[in-house]
Formats: sequence, C-alpha cells, structure tokens
Amino acid sequence: MQSLQIDTPSLVSPIPTVAIGDRSPLILGVMASGSGSNFEAVALAIENGRLNAKIAVLIHNKPEIKAIDRAQHYGIPTVFLDRRNYPTREELDRAIVGTLQAHQVECVVMAGWMLVVTQVLIDAFPDRIINIHPSLLPSFRGIHAIEQALAARVKITGCTVHLVSLEVDAGPILVQAAVPVLPDDTAETLHARIQIQEHLILPQAIEIFTRT
Repeated sequence: MQSLQIDTPSLVSPIPTVAIGDRSPLILGVMASGSGSNFEAVALAIENGRLNAKIAVLIHNKPEIKAIDRAQHYGIPTVFLDRRNYPTREELDRAIVGTLQAHQVECVVMAGWMLVVTQVLIDAFPDRIINIHPSLLPSFRGIHAIEQALAARVKITGCTVHLVSLEVDAGPILVQAAVPVLPDDTAETLHARIQIQEHLILPQAIEIFTRT
C-alpha cells in the first residue's frame, strides 16, 4: 500500500472523483492540536467529491487554535478536551473514545495531534487510526522531525501517513511523499514544502479505508 511521490504536484496522482453509488460515506473523526491545514485538506477533498467520507467531529486539545475556525467554516462540530482535566493519558483517551463513538466515527485521523496515544484509543479503533508525520519514516521519528532531517544533512526527506501503534511513529506505512532538502533550507521553508505533500497524501491514505 506504500507509494513514493516527488515534491512536484504534477507528479502526484490525483484522487479520482468518487462514484458514491450505494456506498455510505466513511465517517471520520479528526484530532488536531494546531492550525488544522491537514484537516482542511481532507475537508476540501470531501467537498470536491474526491473522497467519499464525512468529518463528523474535530477534537482539539488546545483552545483558540486555527483548526477551530476551519471546522466552523465547514460546519463541522468541535470538541475541546483539555488534557489538564484528566489525571492520566488513559483517562483522556477514554474521553476521546467516548466523543468519537458518540459521533459514530469509523476511522480516526490524527492531523497534527501532538500527544502520544495509549492502548485505550488503539483498542477502540484497531487498525482504523492514521497519523501524518513530517518525515520519510522510519527515519526521524518523534518530535522535531524536520529539524532532525536538517541536522542529519539528508538530501531527501518528506512525509508519511501510517497506522497508529503504541510505539510512536512505528505503525505500518500507508503512503509517503518525498521532498528534496535544498542547500538554503530552514525548518520553516522545508516545513512549508512538506506540507504541500501532506495535503495531497493524507486524503489519498483515507481513500484506502473507503474501499474496505
């Protein structure tokens, strides 16, 4: 299920327009901690008929983030779960599971979710949680992946959509896209180019689940 794309939008295979037919849309729950640009990429793919899915809820763990505004634009409900209100990560994940189940979510998308999940969430949605990470896994797992790539002086990095496992950034890879590292790149410029590819491959990865 893995594909490798180059940092040229014209070379990335577009998601075909969905022939919905009798198939019900895949119900998604998205988890975000920041700007929500990947969340919006999924919402746009749905709106444009390229992805047979519906985002039922956006869960966020930080107040007043840009992702909330993006969700409101698309009329998608948002739920704020503050980790400070939960003594353990397991209790936070139980609240997340309850929210997702209340919205009848079938597939969970971690789009910039900056917390490590526990077995509680994984067991509730086995092989149905995906994450997007800004490196070509298995290289540069964990936080600061872009800075890690620059420090290692690699010539190519990229992004990966993978299934979530208990070990951070170690689940089976679904889709990857390669991005060259330029001699004058900073973390900001490289991140901006990686995000272009993230916005392309995340809907592609979700499309896999609409066929299962």
